[in-house]
Amino acid sequence: MKIEVIMITKSRKWQLQEAKNKFSEVVRRASEEGPQTVTKHGKDSVVVLSAEDYRKLEQPKSSLIEFFQKSPLAKVEMDLKRDKSPSRQVDL
Repeated sequence: MKIEVIMITKSRKWQLQEAKNKFSEVVRRASEEGPQTVTKHGKDSVVVLSAEDYRKLEQPKSSLIEFFQKSPLAKVEMDLKRDKSPSRQVDL
C-alpha cells in the first residue's frame, strides 16, 4: 500500500518589527516555504514572495487572442449588423 503525503504550508505571519529584525529569515522562508505575510497594526500589509512565485503571478497564462480563440463561444455566429435607422426622440 502506497501512502502519499501532501504538505500544505500556510503563509507565516510576521509583525512588522519582527520582520525588520529578521528580514533574512523572512526572505529565506519565502524562498523555501512560500509567501510570508507582514502585518502592521494587526492587519495584513504586504506579502513577501520568492522571485519564482512572483514570475508565475506576473506572467499571463495566454495572450488575449488565445483566450478568445479557446472560448466556448468562439464558433458562435453573431449578427454584427448595425441598425442604421435614425435615433429615436425620447421625452424625459
